[in-house]
Amino acid sequence: MKETRKQFIAASSLGMKFNFLHLQIAFVVAMFFLLMAAYVSREISRTSSSSRSSRSTEVYDQKKDMINEITSDTTGQTAFSSCDLFSGRWVFDNKSYPLYKGRQCSLMNEELACEMYGRKNLNYQYWRWQPHHCDLPRFDAIDLLEKLRDKRVVYVGDSLNRNQWMSMVCLIESSIPDRPKTLHYNGSLIAFKALEYNVSIDFYWEPMLLESNCDDPTNHRVSERIIRGQSIEKHARNWNDADVLVFNSYIWWRQLKLKILWGSFENVDADRIYEDVEMLKAYEMALTTWFEWLDNHVNRSKTRVFFVSSSPTHNRAEEWGKPKKHKCFYETEPIYEEGYWSMDSDPNMMRLVEKYINKLSSQGFNAQMLNITQLSEYRKDAHPSMHRKFWDQLTHEQLTTPNYHTDCTHWCLPGVPDVWNEFLYAYLLYPPS
Repeated sequence: MKETRKQFIAASSLGMKFNFLHLQIAFVVAMFFLLMAAYVSREISRTSSSSRSSRSTEVYDQKKDMINEITSDTTGQTAFSSCDLFSGRWVFDNKSYPLYKGRQCSLMNEELACEMYGRKNLNYQYWRWQPHHCDLPRFDAIDLLEKLRDKRVVYVGDSLNRNQWMSMVCLIESSIPDRPKTLHYNGSLIAFKALEYNVSIDFYWEPMLLESNCDDPTNHRVSERIIRGQSIEKHARNWNDADVLVFNSYIWWRQLKLKILWGSFENVDADRIYEDVEMLKAYEMALTTWFEWLDNHVNRSKTRVFFVSSSPTHNRAEEWGKPKKHKCFYETEPIYEEGYWSMDSDPNMMRLVEKYINKLSSQGFNAQMLNITQLSEYRKDAHPSMHRKFWDQLTHEQLTTPNYHTDCTHWCLPGVPDVWNEFLYAYLLYPPS
C-alpha cells in the first residue's frame, strides 16, 4: 500500500512538472503569435495610411484643379445644381458682415448711402444668406480680380442693376484702397477699372433691353414708355466684347401695355407705326431680340452670360400686417415667413427669362439665371426709404410724411445686392463641392 502511494505521488509530481512545462511552452508560443499579429497589424496600418494619404493628396489635387476652372453641364447649369443656392434663410451675423464699410467706399452712389443720409438702425447690414444644403464661398475680391485679370465685366440694365454694379465696385475697392483705379462716365456707360489687374467692371444703362425713349441715363422720366421694335444694336455694340455680361430688366416693364415703335426715333419725318402690346408679349419680343443678338454676335466660348431675376419692391406694408401707407419706412427686420411672395413680383416674367436662358444654354452658351427674387422678398428692412439723396426738392408735406415719398425699390449698401454678387462670385470662381 505504501509502495503504491509512493508511486502515485511520484506520478502526480511528474504530471505537474509536465503540465507546467506545457504551460511555459504555450505561453511562449502565444507571445510569439501576439508579437507577430502586432507587427502585421502595424504594417497593414502603415500601408493603409500610406494609401489613404495618397488618395487624400489625389483628391486635394483634383479639388485644386476644379477651383481653377468653371464647369457647366449641357443644360448650362453649373455643378452648383447639386445645391440650390437660392433656397435658404437669412442669418444675423454681425461678426463677418458687412463685407465692407459703406463710408469707406469712396465711389458710393448717394442714392444708396443710407448710413450717410441718417439711417440709425444698421442691422440691415449684418444679415448673411445661408442656403439650406451648402454654404456660399466667402467673397474674396483679390481672388476675383485674379480670375478676371485682363477681362471686362458689364452690368447691363436699369437702376437696380446699377445698384448691384455699385455693390461690386465697393466690394472690390475696399480690398484695393491704395491701388490705382479709375472711374469714367461716358453717356450710358460708367467704367470702373482696377489698373493693376487690367480689370474693367462697367455699367451700361439700358433699362428695357431694346432701344427706347427711356435711354437717357439721367433724363428718362416719360409719361408713356415706347420701345423700338427689334432694335438692340445701338446699345449692344457697347458691350459685345465683354467676358462677363450681367443683365437685369424688369421694373420698367411693370405696366399693363407698352407701345412698340416700328420705325426710327431720330427721323421725325418718316412714317411711324405704333402698336399697343400687352406687357408679357412685349417682354418676350425683347427677350427674343436679345437672344438672337447674343446668338449671332457673342463669342460663346469666351463670354459668360447671367440674367438677374426681378428685384422685389416693398410698397405694400399691408402684406406683412402693417398699415397700408407705411410701405417700408418703419421696417428694421426681415420677413421671417419662408416662401413669402409679394403681389409686385411677377413669376411669369421670370419664367420667360428662364426659357431664354435655357435656349442660350442649348446653343452652347455658359448662361445662368441668378434667381434673387424670393430671397430678396424677405428683406423689407433693407431699402433706402427716406435715407438717401433725392434729386428733386422735397416739399414740406413729403418731408413730414415720408411714407408717401419713400424709396422701397432700391437697396441700401452694404446690403442685399452684396449677396447677389456673392452668387456671381461663386459661379465665376468655384464649382460646387
